[in-house]
Order: sequence, then structure tokens, then C-alpha cells
Amino acid sequence: MKGMVPNTLAVFFGLFLASVNAWPALAQQPSNQAQAAKPQNQSIEIKIGYLRAYAPQLALSVLDIPPGDEGVAGANVAINDNNTTGKFLGQKFTLDVNEVKPDADVVQAFNDMIAKGDRYVLADLSAKQLLSIADIARDKGVLIFNVGATDDILREEECRVNVFHIEPTRSMLADGLAQYLIWKQWPKWVLLFGSHEPDHLFADALRRAATRFGGQIVAEKEFKDTGTSRRTDTGIIQIQQQMPVFMQDLPEHDVVLVADESQVFGTYVPYHTWIPRPVAGSAGLVPSSWHPASEQWGGSQMQNRFAKASGRRMLSKDMSAWTAVRIVGEAAARTQSDDPKKISDYIRSDDFSIAAFKGQKLTFRKWNLQLRQPIFLGDRTSVVSTSPQQGFLHQVSELDTLGVDQPETKCTLK
Repeated sequence: MKGMVPNTLAVFFGLFLASVNAWPALAQQPSNQAQAAKPQNQSIEIKIGYLRAYAPQLALSVLDIPPGDEGVAGANVAINDNNTTGKFLGQKFTLDVNEVKPDADVVQAFNDMIAKGDRYVLADLSAKQLLSIADIARDKGVLIFNVGATDDILREEECRVNVFHIEPTRSMLADGLAQYLIWKQWPKWVLLFGSHEPDHLFADALRRAATRFGGQIVAEKEFKDTGTSRRTDTGIIQIQQQMPVFMQDLPEHDVVLVADESQVFGTYVPYHTWIPRPVAGSAGLVPSSWHPASEQWGGSQMQNRFAKASGRRMLSKDMSAWTAVRIVGEAAARTQSDDPKKISDYIRSDDFSIAAFKGQKLTFRKWNLQLRQPIFLGDRTSVVSTSPQQGFLHQVSELDTLGVDQPETKCTLK
């Protein structure tokens, strides 16, 4: 028994010394594993393009001349927002801005953007320009986000599976306005419209809205663009004399609707009517996707950040561009991917929504890829109301009372 103690101690000390000698190797092993698992500090770059048809514009009022960075400023703020989150997820977002002249061929500019690696493109283009690149983008796996064109045809007969529409349609804007006028019990309208194609398209949307919600257009008049100077020394006197006479023979009505997207006469209508009546549409009470005075639902925080970055208030196109870039950022974060197909599938899924300071989360209509959203109604200085109005119900979403609903759609995504 006594002889066993030294042997036991010898075994114990032998094991102890072996473990001490092995410790450096054991200690080194987790370090090697940690080194292997350590990220390489390389972020995935997600390139977002911005293709805009731009030239300085005239307007009836100098206050209505759009800023040169309209839309782009909103996209830049969203890029910073995306990168705030992206840096923790190994994602880096960049913006590539390209400009073409209005009505110019945009195919070459678009192909150049694809060659630089842009797989998500914000399009601030006419309907014709957008359609010229839509199929090219689809065949090359590029997603387009429409932030400029309000044409319903882009969401209906000419809809595309790879084109997501952030900007509301003319029919959505007209429906939002019509709901408010009916809610106010002002059902009798006269319609003044310009002589250019966009004016006619907005007039069509207002006619549709009247039929849809029970408004009655009791008279219509077209204002011909004669190409005269928009700013002359005698302009104010002529406007004051001529505009009331233009509306003198109109029947009894509650509201004057104006369809003047071309900025030829609309600004002159308020306070120059033959009888005192409110004005709405392209002048007076204007429907839009955003308002620079909006401060509800966290809007003041958005406005302050935007003003700090750009030195001005946020306009509708700025908000559309901001929303488009944030949609890409949100989808990339949720999917942990920069693959356009995965991003597209997620955006179209039931799991997707985006917060845009409009009182509720926004989603896409699956039948035509139009973003559901409220419509702001405001004058030059304040928000008067937002639509959909209370009492206009829908079995899926009240937002689907604005614009073309699924049973009405002519879209077959291709």
C-alpha cells in the first residue's frame, strides 16, 4: 500500500507536466479558429444608378421652378441612411447620377450605367424614355424604380415585371382629390384643361375620378397655348382682365378643376374666377405624393435631415427618390444579398413594407407593381388633408381606393 503512493504521485505529476506543455498549443487553436472566422473588412458594394431627363425649366411663377437637384437630393439622403445600417451588415451603397436631355434617346446612357455595374436604376424619365430601356433592363437582370412618370399606361398596358413604380399615377392623384371634394360635399365641378398631351391625360384622370366617386363635371373648357411670353410687363393686367372673362359663361358649380401639367395657365386661375369658387388640381388645392410642409408621422425629422443635407425643403420627387433607394436598402438588409432577383422577390412578397413618414407602411400592388401610398392635398404653404378620406372603404386596403384596382387592371406583367 505504501509503495503505491509514490507511483500515484508520479503519474499525477506526469499528467500535470504534459498538460502544461500542451497548453500553448491548445490555447493557440481557438485563436486560429477566431482568425479564420474574422471578417475580411470587405463590404459588398451595391451600386444604384439615377438616370434623369433634365433641363432647366420655366414656370409661370419663379417659386415653381424646380431646383436643379430635385430628386437627386432625396436619393443622396437615402444613400446615407442605407449606409448607416449597411456598415454593420457588410454592405456599401453608392449613387451614380446620369443626365440626358428631355426627349433624348436614353438607351446608350442606360447601357453605360449597366457597364459600370449599376443593377438598380432610379428612372426620372418620360414614359417613352422609360419604355425604351425597360426590356433591356429585364433581359440584363436590372431593376428599374420609376420616380418621375405618372402615366397610368406604364402600370397597365405597358407594365413590366422589372419596373417598380414609386411615383403615384395620375389616376391616384385625381382620385385622392376627388375623394376630398366629395367628402366636402362639393360635387359639381367645371374642368379647365390645357392643350398639351399631359394636360389631356390629367383631365382624363379627373373625368374618371368624377365617375368613380359621384362627382359631376358640368362644363369643360380648353385653354389653348398660343406660345406667348409668360412674363411681360403688362402680364398682371392682362391676366386680371382676361381670366375671369374666360370663365364667364360657365354654369353653376362648386369647384374649378384645372389640368395644366404644362404650366401654361393654371397658376393664374385662383382669385381670377368669374364667381368666387375654390380651385383644385394643377393649381390651388394640389394632390401630390409629398408636401414640403408635412410634419406628421415623423415628417419633421425627415424634413430636418433633408434640409440639413440640401439646404431646402423636401419636394415630392425627392421623397419618391428617397423611398426608392430605401426600398433597395431595406430589401438588401433583409435578404443579406445584392442579387436583383432576390431583392425583387422580397419586394413583391407579403413580408415587405417600407416606412416613409406617411402614417402607414407602404407596400406594392402585386398586379402592377405600383407602390400603395396616401395622397397629400395642399396649397403652397400647408397640407390641407390626405387621402384616402374617411368613409371610402376597400376589402383589402383603403389605399387601393386610389388609382386602378385589381379587378380593373389591364396589366399582364411581362
